[in-house]
Amino acid sequence: MNKLNKIIVSDTSYHDDDPYEVIYSNIMVINFLGEERIEVHQVHEDSMISYNLDYYLDQYNNGNFSQFVWNSKWSKELNDDIKNGLAKIGAEKHLKLFLEQSEKVEKLSAPELQNFLQSDYFGENPVRDSLKNDAFYDLGEDLITLNANWLKKHPDLQVLSIDDIYNTLEDFIGREINRE
Repeated sequence: MNKLNKIIVSDTSYHDDDPYEVIYSNIMVINFLGEERIEVHQVHEDSMISYNLDYYLDQYNNGNFSQFVWNSKWSKELNDDIKNGLAKIGAEKHLKLFLEQSEKVEKLSAPELQNFLQSDYFGENPVRDSLKNDAFYDLGEDLITLNANWLKKHPDLQVLSIDDIYNTLEDFIGREINRE
């Protein structure tokens, strides 16, 4: 199957005053493609980067950096997307913090990291506690706004009506989609 060479979002999300709407529209397209068994490498790289930046933000907001590490199982591919994405959207302070936090994880011994990833997250957990860093919340860079503005200005962005999104995805997948 081919690669989807556009970042697809709805026209209503693109014109919405809430910057998260365009990010969410991108997420919905990626989630739909996942349900249709489209592999990640077939989706536009920057579409996935935006998606993964949102995942990172959500994990950090829900449980700090340690939760991101634990839930992501410290995936090199995901971490590369986060680093590249933070640089692409211009989140220099967030990138610096991500790199600093990544160093903490890399300094853990292999057994320490493995034990953390396989442990219960809650309860007594000194590795979890050592990976937390509340500086994230005071950086003064709004990742949602930066991500949304980057998507909206992206040269491969395709802004479509919901019907046209379905038509485009049907063409890509090669079959009709149940629209209900």
